[in-house]
Parts: sequence; structure tokens; C-alpha cells
Amino acid sequence: MAVLVPSSPLPISLSTTITSLVDSSRLQQSAISFNPSRIPRYRIHRCPVTVSLHPETLIIDKSVLNVTEAVSDAELWAASCLRVRSFYQFRDSVGIEDHKKYLAEREFEALKERIAGKRVGFGRVSCLNATLPSSQISRFSDDLCTACKFSNNGEDRVVVGTLDLNQCMRLPDEITGMKPKGIGADFARAYLSNVCVAKELHRNGLAYTLVEKSKIVAKDWGISDLYVHVAIDNEPAKKLYMKNGFVYESDEPTWQARFLDRPRRLLLWIGLPHTYDW
Repeated sequence: MAVLVPSSPLPISLSTTITSLVDSSRLQQSAISFNPSRIPRYRIHRCPVTVSLHPETLIIDKSVLNVTEAVSDAELWAASCLRVRSFYQFRDSVGIEDHKKYLAEREFEALKERIAGKRVGFGRVSCLNATLPSSQISRFSDDLCTACKFSNNGEDRVVVGTLDLNQCMRLPDEITGMKPKGIGADFARAYLSNVCVAKELHRNGLAYTLVEKSKIVAKDWGISDLYVHVAIDNEPAKKLYMKNGFVYESDEPTWQARFLDRPRRLLLWIGLPHTYDW
């Protein structure tokens, strides 16, 4: 689906010698640029942000759902783990858990740097998460509960959906938005990235709710123009964003997609109400 924005990608490590972890035939959209050359012996399948149908979808109790900006390292770590879980597919192999942990550690550090304002080219960055009590998740997915759990005010919760809101002129290796023009483009433009929802909980409206929350936060920041990138063949993601009010602005040149070895992107835009003049 659209879109994980650090200047360096979700990492890849490892000194173990796993020759093939994943099918790399379908690297799909994310604002993080994935560079396979950094992994000498690993082949990674970077999945799209998913809002597609899942045969084992479970209905959640939305009365206990929280959608908020992450404030603790523990919650950022849980969000990083969900991104690794969502954007990659792994085959069982020796050392695979160490590999997953390394990916999560690298995303965690990059996410903290972005939020702290240490990445050149970015203004404000916020990680928004959808979370549920662990008691709701442990009933049907021990793996999700274990991987993405954190403690908040003495309550164990699980990150089940996440995205980043990035105030910036452009994202690395992505199409640049054209609005607003002139004065204000450096602080009134923002992009969504790293949008994902736990596969077990698709079709619960979590991605829609996260995007709606991001629009509220963006307006509070003074953002007038919000963008998101989506793979041109990712129909579920396009439908999601259009349902949230986004419209087509431009698309990625074929040569650029080929150069970056990925499906072409569309750039979608939505204007947010504001009460100031440039």
C-alpha cells in the first residue's frame, strides 16, 4: 500500500548465512527506499502496505481501540516490529528471528531520529498508532501479541496499525508534490508513509481510522496539503485513500520505477482546511 522515510532504509543485517529468506519478485511501495545491495546473502520480499482482504479477519471491539501519537520508546519499538512483520515475508530458516530483530532495531533507530528532527530535509515527524489491549489480541494471535506489545500506564497494549506523518518538501526516491506553491511549501506540505495494519485485523477500518487521525494532526501542524504514494497496481490501497478524500495528482515515470526496481507509484493529494494566508 503506500508507503515505510528515513534517509536509510529498513535495514538488513546479519552475519548468519541464510541464503534465501524471501521471494524478492514483488518489491512494493514504501517511502523507505529498500536497497538489496546491502544484504550480501539475503533476498527480501518487501510487501505492500496491506488493506487487502484476509480470509481469517477477526472483528475487534472498537470501544477499546486507541489511535494516538506514539510518545514512548516502547511504543515506537512495537510499531517498528509491526512494520517488519507487515512489509516483509520470511521463510523459516536458521537465524530468522535474529534477522527480524535486526530489521526492527534499524527501523526503531531511524524512526527515533526522524521524530527527534535529526534527519536532514524533514520538519516534524510523528508516528501514529492504532492499539488494542493485549487481552483482545492474545485470544487469536500470540505472535502479534508477543511481537508488538508495549506497556502504557500499567496496561499492556498491542500496536495493530501504524503510519508516519512527515512534514517535508519531499520523501527520498519518491514523486514530489506540487502544492502549495511558493511560500509555505517548506512547512505546509506533508506526506504519509509506512502505513500498515496487522494482517489478522484487515477489514476493521483501522487504516481508514489512522489516515483520518493523521489529517487531524496535520491540520494542527498547519499543513495545507497532504500527500501519499501508492503502487499503481495496489487497488485496495487506492480505494482506501480515495475513501479518505485523496485524489490523483501525478504518477512516477516508468524509467524511475525501473531504476529503483519497484512498481510505479501514484501520488495522491488532499487539501486540508486552514485559516491563514500565505
